[in-house]
Amino acid sequence: MTQILGWVATAIFAGSYFLPPAALRAIQMVAAVLWIVYGILIDATPVIAANALVFAAAAWTLARGYFVAPASVRSD
Repeated sequence: MTQILGWVATAIFAGSYFLPPAALRAIQMVAAVLWIVYGILIDATPVIAANALVFAAAAWTLARGYFVAPASVRSD
């Protein structure tokens, strides 16, 4: 039961990072790395997996912000 709770928390926590604002993505990435190290130290797979997903989501949204101009800025 505890493992299921950990995976559900992982899904909810990682999904929350797709919501605005995207200004703090770099800080979220640093925090995720620290949580991954913590998860490795305590041998907690859900902590490691959740924060690997958080890191990937933060990196993706950060990169998307740099490489995709908002529709209001485009000159289509």
